[in-house]
Amino acid sequence: MNLSTFKPRFFLGVISVLLCCAFLSQQVHAQGVLRVSAIPDESPTELQRKFLPLGEYLSKETGMKVEFTPVTDYAAVVEALATNKIDMAWLGGFTYIQAKIRTNGSVKPIIQRLEDEKFTSKFIIPENSSVKSLGDLKGKTFAFGSPSSTSGHLMPRFYLMKAGINPDKDFKSIAFSGAHDATVAFVASGKAEAGALNSSVWDKLSDAKNPNAEKVKVLYTTPPYHDYNWTVRGGLDASVVKKISDAFLKLNTNDPAQKELMDLQRASKYIATKSSNYDEIEKAAIGAGLIK
Repeated sequence: MNLSTFKPRFFLGVISVLLCCAFLSQQVHAQGVLRVSAIPDESPTELQRKFLPLGEYLSKETGMKVEFTPVTDYAAVVEALATNKIDMAWLGGFTYIQAKIRTNGSVKPIIQRLEDEKFTSKFIIPENSSVKSLGDLKGKTFAFGSPSSTSGHLMPRFYLMKAGINPDKDFKSIAFSGAHDATVAFVASGKAEAGALNSSVWDKLSDAKNPNAEKVKVLYTTPPYHDYNWTVRGGLDASVVKKISDAFLKLNTNDPAQKELMDLQRASKYIATKSSNYDEIEKAAIGAGLIK
C-alpha cells in the first residue's frame, strides 16, 4: 500500500459499510428463524408429537424456519421469553401472567383455541373412592400438576379455597406431579387420593382409554375460565406477528390435512386473543396467594 495515498476516512467508511452489512445479515438470519417453545404440561414425547406438524405448517405459511425448543419446567419458558431466547411460546393463562409481570407487560398473547375461552379443570379420584364432594377431600393426599400451571394448580386451588379448603392446611400432603398426564398416574397408582388436571388432557386420555384414566373418575368440574394461548416476546417484528396470526386464523377443519393438525392440538378453531382476557386469572392468582 502507498502510505502517501492512504485515506483514513475512506478506510473507516469501508469498515463501517462492512460492519453494517454484517449486522443486516444477522438481522435477516434472525428474522428467518422462528424460535418456539411450550410449557411442559405433558410428557416431552407427547409435546414433540403435537408440535412437529404445527411447526411444519407455520414454516410453510410464514416462510421461516421454525425451531421448537423443549424445556424442563414452566419457569424456563417465562425466562426464555423475557430474555429473547425464544420468539413465541404456548403458555397457560397463569404462565402468561407470570411472563407479563416478568417483562413489565412487553409480551403479548395473540392467538388461542376457541376452546380456551371456556376452559375447565377436572378433579379426579380413584374409581373406588367414597368421596362425594370437594369438602370430602379434607385430610386426603392431593396431587396438583406444575406449581405454575393454570388448570393443574392455580384454578383448582382457587376453587378449593372457594369450597372452604385451604390446601396447605387441610390436605394430609400435597404433591406436584409436573404434568397433567402424570397427575392421572399419581391418582391411579395411589400416590395421591385425589388430583386436578385440565379437561383437555383428561378428555384425550379418556377417549384413548388410557390405562391410568380407566382407574379414576371425575369428582368435580370447575366453572369455565380463559386459559392457554400463544404469546410472542416483546419487540418481535409486527410483520412476523401478523404472519403467525394469519397462519393460525386460516386453519380450517374442513381441510383434511389441517384437521389432523388441529386434532392433535385439540382445537376446533383458532381465534385472536388479548391480555385483558386473562385479568380474571391474575385476580385468582392474587386471591390464591400465588402472586402479590
